[in-house]
Amino acid sequence: MEEILVVNHLRKTFKLTAKQKKINKTDEQVKVAVNDLSFTAFKGEIYGLLGPNGAGKTTTLRIISSLIKADSGDALVDGVSVVSSPEQVRGKIGFLTSELKLEDFFTPNYLYDFFSELHQVPKEIASKRKEQLFHKFGVESFKEVKIADLSTGMKQKISLIISIVHDPDIIIFDEPTNGLDVITAKVVTDFLMDLKKEGKTVILSTHIFSLVEKLCDRVGIIIHGKMVASDTLDAIVNHRSLEEVFFEIYEKEVGKE
Repeated sequence: MEEILVVNHLRKTFKLTAKQKKINKTDEQVKVAVNDLSFTAFKGEIYGLLGPNGAGKTTTLRIISSLIKADSGDALVDGVSVVSSPEQVRGKIGFLTSELKLEDFFTPNYLYDFFSELHQVPKEIASKRKEQLFHKFGVESFKEVKIADLSTGMKQKISLIISIVHDPDIIIFDEPTNGLDVITAKVVTDFLMDLKKEGKTVILSTHIFSLVEKLCDRVGIIIHGKMVASDTLDAIVNHRSLEEVFFEIYEKEVGKE
């Protein structure tokens, strides 16, 4: 198998505000969000980062996507360092996060064209790809409707389309089905499988066991910023449910503290 993403010993800390210290009942000055975290993903697979809220999943994906800098460590995206060549990394990936906020007064049509130009996609290719994606996600009838007037599910579809306008080989999704109705969630999960069939690599974070069991070839379990297990899904579960295995690992890790 060909390595496409190699994450090496990432560490990231955040300075705690007085309010955060009070909420967390701590005198510590910093929070360790990601702690010496390493894993490898291979070309053409779906790799799931599984962990509870606050485990460090989103921070890890932001570092890989070059949105924030790690305190130490590095990630190689198709051989390119996120530390030394972040601009080049951005051209190789698509990144969708539930925190992506679309401006209410723009339309899907405008946003698609804007991000296509931003990624320097040739107009002819961008136009053809827009037609395909708008049709696939049922956006065509809403392409001139302002974002403010769209449903949550339609906004998520637009966000997804925008994240892949440049047809990247590596697509990173942070909690891709959060807050979606069952119909829209199925559209998104089916699309992830389609991406895999096209030979794309998908990295997704989630806390939903069934999503990992349905989609992922390999999985990494993150607890308190640490990668505590990373392997094929079959090797991790070993004929048990993922939920059972996860909580067994979780209780062991919490017991060490």
